[in-house]
Amino acid sequence: MGRAGKHPTISDVAERAGVSVPTVSRVLTGAARVSPAKREQVEAAIAELRFRPSAAARVLVSRKSRTIGVITGNTSRYGYAETIRGIEIAARAEGYTVMITVVESPDEDEVDRAVSATLTHALAGVVVLKFDPPGVAALQRLGDELPVVALSGTREAGVPQAVLDEAAAAEELTDHLLGLGHATVHHVRVPPSRRVDGRTTGWKRALRKAHAPVPPVFDATWDPRSGVAIGRALAADPDVTAVFCGNDEIAMGVMRGVAEAGKRVPEDLSVAGFDDHPLAELWSPPLTTAQQDFAGLGGRGFGLLLQAIDGTSDRRYSSERPKLVFRESTAAPKRR
Repeated sequence: MGRAGKHPTISDVAERAGVSVPTVSRVLTGAARVSPAKREQVEAAIAELRFRPSAAARVLVSRKSRTIGVITGNTSRYGYAETIRGIEIAARAEGYTVMITVVESPDEDEVDRAVSATLTHALAGVVVLKFDPPGVAALQRLGDELPVVALSGTREAGVPQAVLDEAAAAEELTDHLLGLGHATVHHVRVPPSRRVDGRTTGWKRALRKAHAPVPPVFDATWDPRSGVAIGRALAADPDVTAVFCGNDEIAMGVMRGVAEAGKRVPEDLSVAGFDDHPLAELWSPPLTTAQQDFAGLGGRGFGLLLQAIDGTSDRRYSSERPKLVFRESTAAPKRR
């Protein structure tokens, strides 16, 4: 039996054999890229634990499965949910069903659980939403016995990928604010998937090209309420006239904080977001933002995966640039 008396999993086998989960999966599927020594270790661990692999291995080898796996972070977030919807629509049109596995943190055990849960099913391929550290970690742990496509806002070397060019859109949005006459643009960052995200990169690139000051970054969480205190702090600084937020929900929180501080948007402070959340145009004032086609991203990602599954194309990259949407939350700074 595995941990705590439960039925052993592929993770238990990997731990007992002293190898990775993808290595165990390669042994189970009959893939060739496993050394005889490691194969012997895995087979011994399977026997000791009395692990019973499913029939998924035969399906994986023949690629006759009509199911794809999706590994994702928090599915309640707008971008994640819309991307998954796009994957599901495109997959259903081609006769595939979608199995979703949520990875909640980059913790090694949590990532191992998500990868194990995915690889033990009979899948034709896997799509990874690489929007956050858990997605990045899961992508790194997947082996190469299955076709894998990553979806994100920044390009990842070595794996087929569909992206939304966040850096280019953020640069354009910052340029727009500078063009309105703001001396610089402050930035409220959402948690990045790696050390620096594309939105922050584009913001900084625009300021440097314009020889504008690059202010310190304000870090928010994924909770829109984290933007409220930041909004109050920004409103208290007379040198702040324009703010670019990492997503629309944080921008809404910042605008609430600005209002609580007795200031007005955009008269005292211009605020721009990112994503074009459905509430962005209904907010007061309506929010200037970058429109990200998350559903389209999911569809493009599935298209790359389907080509890899069928062997019909060697295309490995698809990129689309978000479009700017100008609304009433941004304006020229008032004269002093």
